[in-house]
This record gives sequence, C-alpha cells and structure tokens, in this order.
Amino acid sequence: MKKISLLLLALMLVTTACKDEKKATDTTEKEVVKTEKFVVKPEATSVKWTAYKTTEKKGVGGEFTSVKFDVKEGSSAQEALNNLKFSIPISSLFTNDATNTRDAKIKTFFFGKMLDTDMLKGTISYDGDKCSAALTMNGVTNDLPLEVSITDGRRVSMTGVMNLAEWDALDALSALNKVCYDLHKGPDGVSKTWEDVAIEVSTYLRDK
Repeated sequence: MKKISLLLLALMLVTTACKDEKKATDTTEKEVVKTEKFVVKPEATSVKWTAYKTTEKKGVGGEFTSVKFDVKEGSSAQEALNNLKFSIPISSLFTNDATNTRDAKIKTFFFGKMLDTDMLKGTISYDGDKCSAALTMNGVTNDLPLEVSITDGRRVSMTGVMNLAEWDALDALSALNKVCYDLHKGPDGVSKTWEDVAIEVSTYLRDK
C-alpha cells in the first residue's frame, strides 16, 4: 500500500508540475503577443517617384533618399501608420542621371519655384481599408489617396498618383519644361512634361 501511495503521490506531483509549466508557457506566449509593437523606421523606407515627359509619356524615375518620421508605434501595421507624420528633404532627391545635371534642374527649376522649397511634409491616415497622405507641398495641403499592400504583416507598399495642379505646381512644372524643352521632345517634335507623378513608398515595420 505504501508503494502504491508513493506512486500515486509522484504521479500527482508530475501532473501538477506539467500543468504549471504549461500555464507558464501560455502566459509567456500571451505576454509576447501583448508586447509586440510595429514601428516605421526611416532606414527601412524608400520613397520613389516616376514623372513623365514627351507626348508618348516616357517615364523618368527618381527617389528621395532621406525620409523622417515622428516616433510612433502600434499593435498592428495599420495602427502604426495611422496619423504618422513624415517629412522629406528636397535636397535628398536623386535620379541616378548619367549626365549629373537632372537633379540640379529639378531642385532649382521645379521645387525652387515653389513656396517652402526645403521640405515636403505630411500625415498618413489609415481608416479601415482606406489610406491617404495629407501632403503639404508649395504651401498647399491636399490628400493623396494611396493603395496599400501589406505582406507578412509588416512589409508595406503604398502607391498613388499626384496631380500637380492640386498643389498649384503647374507654374513650377512649366519652368522645368522650359529649361528641359529639347530633352522633353518626342519623335513628334512636341515638348511636354506631364502633370501626374506616380508615387511608390515601401517600408518594413520593425518590432520596437
């Protein structure tokens, strides 16, 4: 009887220990889920754009190599992006132009003709499945609708199309076309710089 009682006692102790271990594991897992945070990091973000020239609408690509964000976190990618403020220095514009002349022309004859020529600023809004950026350029703030794709829960792609007329930037566009008149001619001999600019932002939301 003593042996049986001791055996039962040992089994009870082992069972209790396993239950306690499982509870501890479950609690730890819950704590990990609760503390997981999503933060947008500048070093993981790229801001690219495509402008267009000639009546054939030939694309000219470029990017801003620097972007700054206010410190903000969320329990999901959507929450971290919502109401996120950003700023982009115009000086970081880069087009990888072989002649090394295009960047200076865009900075001087496009952005240089605007108000607030140093910085683009904005705030991202994410509500349900709708996303936009309240972008300030040339002293004008307008909403830029964005299509958003989120993969792996953290990898984010946002795309949109700016119409420069909505930011009162057609005079600046005209100044750029004037200095690039021959370069923006197509086979038909017509020089044209288009009003729409495609925007693509990619980022990876890291854990805090």
